Amino acid sequence: METRYDIPADDHALLAECDVWVFRATGPGGQGVNTTDSAVRLRHRPSGITVVCRRERSQLQNKRACLERLRGKLEAHNAALDAPERVPTRKSRSVKARQVEAKRKRARVKRTRGRVDAGEE
Repeated sequence: METRYDIPADDHALLAECDVWVFRATGPGGQGVNTTDSAVRLRHRPSGITVVCRRERSQLQNKRACLERLRGKLEAHNAALDAPERVPTRKSRSVKARQVEAKRKRARVKRTRGRVDAGEE
């Protein structure tokens, strides 16, 4: 059963509900990337949702970006619970008949195309 998660308005309260890991970001950037632990990974303990941010050079900016992403994912999760269940539908008999007739017509057109003989080239 899916549950709805409360999203605190304060960043500190949301951060208190998360496990935080900092690590070295990979990729281009030379010595700055190789020496600073600026990438941030947040795992929201109640929901298990994980977000990672390693775009900025500052750990603080990456943490803020992670919190924004986490808020977005939690809001999307809660919104998905509000969405109505999809009702499966069937094509009507007339729609199926029209599709079959269109296929038959197209096949007739293709069959009537003449082949090019070697002498006509």
